[in-house]
Amino acid sequence: MKTDYREVNFDGLVGPTHNYAGLALGNVASMSHGGLVANPREAALQGLAKMKALMEAGYPQGVLPPQQRPDLGALRALGFAGSDERVLARAAGEAPQILRAVCSASSMWTANAATLTPSRDASDRRLHVTPANLQSSFHRFLEPATTARVLAAIFRDPAHFAHHPALPATPAFSDEGAANHTRLCADHGEPGVHLYVYGRQAFGWESEASVAPKRYPARQTLEASQAVARQHGLGELQTVFAQQHPDAIDAGVFHNDVIAVGNGPVLLYHELAFLDEPGTLDELRNKLTAPLIPVRVPAEAVSLADAVSSYLFNSQLLSNPDGSMTLVVPGECQENESVWRTLQDHLLAGHNPIGDVVVQDVKQSMRNGGGPACLRLRVVLSSGERAALAGHALLDDALYAELVAWVERHYRDRLAPEDLADPQLAAESLAALDELSRLLEIGSVYPFQMAGA
Repeated sequence: MKTDYREVNFDGLVGPTHNYAGLALGNVASMSHGGLVANPREAALQGLAKMKALMEAGYPQGVLPPQQRPDLGALRALGFAGSDERVLARAAGEAPQILRAVCSASSMWTANAATLTPSRDASDRRLHVTPANLQSSFHRFLEPATTARVLAAIFRDPAHFAHHPALPATPAFSDEGAANHTRLCADHGEPGVHLYVYGRQAFGWESEASVAPKRYPARQTLEASQAVARQHGLGELQTVFAQQHPDAIDAGVFHNDVIAVGNGPVLLYHELAFLDEPGTLDELRNKLTAPLIPVRVPAEAVSLADAVSSYLFNSQLLSNPDGSMTLVVPGECQENESVWRTLQDHLLAGHNPIGDVVVQDVKQSMRNGGGPACLRLRVVLSSGERAALAGHALLDDALYAELVAWVERHYRDRLAPEDLADPQLAAESLAALDELSRLLEIGSVYPFQMAGA
């Protein structure tokens, strides 16, 4: 039955090295806040508070652990030799930007972790998982191997879950995960159509040079999106490939989830989300088994600049039992007059299922360019698949209390870029992650744990 399937949001825990290094070209918030002092403890607690609020509202909620940081193995691979202390000191002195990259807590934005196809849409009736290669930036390129181990540890049963390798880490197959993928359907348990949004075409792109972004790089390729769809066995009638508008990319819309969000048959999007807006909507209408409900926000109501600064579209759109939907927005939406007015007058007062707007404070994440939607990986699971999950990754009151206590034991309340060279920070992080893997019951997923096996 269709009600057997439910969407579970797996949020990434913010890591102990959460900092503002300004690493992400094209991410306006990350670039503008580079060098500020961060508060890892507050960031982690804000993320957990969002998870708990949604859990208490009746939305199933999962947890994914952060990466091992600093990544001393990556530094050693780049020629920094000696003890951990020596490696950190040399990197800080000779290549501080590389040190900042290997300390990045960017895995908190799990919308980039992978692309998933629910078993409802797969011919073998298994959930299919492909970790994103994230090759467009060094600090994120370090993530896929651990991400794959974490996902394999939680979605472990091969009778229910199929895991695929990340795509080749080359510019032609640049894959940024579910941040550029939206599944639209009548209901989570009904057949879905998968909307893949790409920024550029790797082969034959020269003929489309006039529609390429001019200021910031386009991260997702058409070829990567097509390859993931092939891995998951999706056919032509199940997929739509749409190009992101280059003007949006140049305004700081580095992923589609910064300019559009979909849920069920609803697609909430800015008028400059897609290069071919009419063609994209027509193809979705032709392939969906239910009427598409497009909710278009015009540029005259919300400019691209306001969309990026408020992260209106990087919100969570969630289904309710009565058929209505709730939109979870960051606090910055409430602070922007045109965005807040649009939410009240255009969305809530419009002819669409969005009946409630909930504001969540995720400021620590927002300053690095990640809103509520960045922090979660959407996974549609049947009741049997939920029962087959390994470990203790589904949030409940007991796990929430344990995770809050864990954060308060291990996390600093102040972290400046110069603190990243502190060898004590590295030791603190490893101790925290070792304890976390036991709390979540996921086994040895980190390089330091496997090295000591």
